[in-house]
Amino acid sequence: MEKVVHFGAGNIGRGFLGQLYFESGFETVFVDIDPQIVELLNKFHEYPLKIVDDISSKEIIVKNVRAVNGINPDKVADEIFDAHLISTAVGISSLSNIAGSIAQGLLKRWENLNFNPINIIICENMLNADKYLRNMILQELSKEQTRTFAGESVICLFNELVGTAEASIGRMVPVMTEEMKEGNPLRIWAESYSEFPVDKDGFKGDIPQIKNLMPYSPFDFYIKRKLYVHNAGHAILAYLGHLKGYRYIYECISDTKINHICRFALLESGVALSKEFHIPMEEITVHIDDLMKRFGNRALKDTVARVGRDPMRKLSSDDRLIGAAKLAQKQGIVPLYICFGAAIALRFNEPEDDASQRMQNMINHDGVEGVLKQVCNLNPDEPLGKTIMMYYRFINSNNKK
Repeated sequence: MEKVVHFGAGNIGRGFLGQLYFESGFETVFVDIDPQIVELLNKFHEYPLKIVDDISSKEIIVKNVRAVNGINPDKVADEIFDAHLISTAVGISSLSNIAGSIAQGLLKRWENLNFNPINIIICENMLNADKYLRNMILQELSKEQTRTFAGESVICLFNELVGTAEASIGRMVPVMTEEMKEGNPLRIWAESYSEFPVDKDGFKGDIPQIKNLMPYSPFDFYIKRKLYVHNAGHAILAYLGHLKGYRYIYECISDTKINHICRFALLESGVALSKEFHIPMEEITVHIDDLMKRFGNRALKDTVARVGRDPMRKLSSDDRLIGAAKLAQKQGIVPLYICFGAAIALRFNEPEDDASQRMQNMINHDGVEGVLKQVCNLNPDEPLGKTIMMYYRFINSNNKK
């Protein structure tokens, strides 16, 4: 049985990739730092995945799984030594924490004369995540750059044998409450959507045979569609819903005004993507319609607090809101609805979210102009900055607390 080493036994790891790997005949070795999850995966070698929608639900038992603790890089390297595939879903900020373990595992492969190509599928919400992780692994390997295996330097072996392929993960998986776990910490819920688009050009050697894997080239359209449509729409719903006091995302999309703003923001992004990549708008509209329906999945119980958290990252220059607005502007579209969503995001103030508290402190100290300059990389005197500022002042004047 071929083996996948997957970093991150959280929502996407157990809620999406584990299912596809199991149904494709792989053994999955999860790498995680949660000792309870690691212990239970090694005790039971399976976990329940509940697929839910508004009408029905079904439970799948995902088998052929075990785990190693990520705080032990030697054990991680032992697993990578004979793995057939590596994947990640750890969050952007944690990629730097796993680069060293991946490098150590690659060195162990080559020390033991395993020169088979291996690919790393990177499932993170980040543009150019493949280059980002690749550079970090190269930095780790450069510490051993004088070493050679079979007459090749470690840098040459990495460039020849290791592929890094971005993926666009669309499945929605909520934060699990104790009630949803039903007494089992391994239980996880997810929607049924299970497309798995990946960057065809990022692979070395044969592309792995994984259920629903969809290799595309060029891949830039799919990663930007995920970020500027799916992630942007999700964020706008959360920020508008937070302003109106909603708890769940399905409540937000059921609000006619919020629904209208979200849909038109996505259409702005969709038209921009259509023009940029020469994709028929009809195809993108079908995707938007399906996405809006999926956002309304009451059974997921996805919360406004979860989707809206870390607004400073989501307002950064190339991320879901400002990046989408910039692409629209590039294509001659005035992104009024996206800018309105960005202005609402600046109001996000969730006591339990440290990033939102830092943002509010920045606004109190430097004004909204400070966030636009330092976080969004926007000049407040330029069209996008002016539009966001105008909306922010309008929202503030009508929603003073």
